[in-house]
Amino acid sequence: MVPGIARDRLARERKSWRMDHPHGFVAKPETGPDGSVNLMVWHCSIPGKPGTDWEGGFYPITMHFSEYYPYKPPKCKFPQGFFHPNVHPSGTICLSILNEGIGWSPAILIKQILLGIQDLLDQPNHNYPAQIEGYHPNMLENVEYKRRVRYQAKQYSALV
Repeated sequence: MVPGIARDRLARERKSWRMDHPHGFVAKPETGPDGSVNLMVWHCSIPGKPGTDWEGGFYPITMHFSEYYPYKPPKCKFPQGFFHPNVHPSGTICLSILNEGIGWSPAILIKQILLGIQDLLDQPNHNYPAQIEGYHPNMLENVEYKRRVRYQAKQYSALV
């Protein structure tokens, strides 16, 4: 492994993102109090898709990259306690393209990760539940699940 490959790749992705990114999405590296940029941690926001119960929300995600990126996927997390069948109580997102052994490829870009997470919001994978609280209402009580999702959309209605 060549030292610095992760940072070089992330710098290129940052430049590409600034030139072309999906409307309503935010993705930027962490900035320290002294103005320094940490390319290894990104703060992102995903808009809920129009016409879904997630609409109106701007959902915050933190992406942590290791020195092994792009050969290993970033760790992506919503805030702790985020309500969704495929989000662990810790906020860690359970999505195949973020799983090194299942769907990750070094060709996957930050833009593709965020679009995949946006799709996951309204189309949860019922085969891999990550939390009981989000899984049971979705499967058993659809009305309650939708109520909770709409409440969460209001909770995250301000752009982060």
